[in-house]
Amino acid sequence: MPTRRALLAAAAGLVLRPARAAAPMRLACLEWTTAEMLLSLGVAPMAVCDPKGYRDWVLAPELPADTIDLGSRGEPNRELLLALKPDLILAVFESGFDPADFVPFAPLFDAPFHSAAPYRGAQDETRRLGERIGRAAEADALVERTEAEIAAARARLRHDPDVPVCPFSFFDDRHLRIHGGGLLQDVLAKLGLRNAWAGPVNDWGIATVGLEQLAAIGEARLVCLEPIPPHARRLMAESTLWANLPAVRRGPMAVIPTVWPFGSLAAASRFAGLLADRLA
Repeated sequence: MPTRRALLAAAAGLVLRPARAAAPMRLACLEWTTAEMLLSLGVAPMAVCDPKGYRDWVLAPELPADTIDLGSRGEPNRELLLALKPDLILAVFESGFDPADFVPFAPLFDAPFHSAAPYRGAQDETRRLGERIGRAAEADALVERTEAEIAAARARLRHDPDVPVCPFSFFDDRHLRIHGGGLLQDVLAKLGLRNAWAGPVNDWGIATVGLEQLAAIGEARLVCLEPIPPHARRLMAESTLWANLPAVRRGPMAVIPTVWPFGSLAAASRFAGLLADRLA
């Protein structure tokens, strides 16, 4: 049985072909992170799984209105892939895709998820993708621009460094997803901010916790990522438990417009800028 690495290498031919081969123009993304990466390099994917979800949860860079819907991220439409004949299929394959299922359709580009150093990984994968699609100069420029934008956000940040921050999103009526690691944590560190959550997180940098566990962070500054679902708005308006949490009593909570926590450099720059604005 060929290994996952062997499948990906075989699928790319392929990847052993000269890096300066003709740039593929018909690009299909099985999930949102690689779509964000392409758009950040000025290249629009032909097709993306769940483009409506991208517009709700990733938002920027903007996905063109004529992007073809490849079906759900959990089950891409293989018949449509066959009909579209893409030049390259892109995905974070370890997020649940088996490369063997897509080898028959086109060469593959795998963007590994870097749980240990997400920001550095985003830089590396941006440059690798730029080489693959003939956008090496644009990739280098994006890396440099992102560094400059995060540095500018840090320069205008007005927040007491002794007060930790707690970036989170609502999950359901009783649970939150605290971003205690991952890309957002790397950005916090680059901004000189301390994360209030010191507990364990999963490989994606998330701790899913009960509402009462938010008491453990004390009087930290809450940073809530939109979208905020209706049930969460009711909870904040009506729950005595919520109202008596130390971080809520300290107030005010900073609300951050939609940022994809599992994204690449565009998400890192967007989070840094929005956070600096909201904590001013």
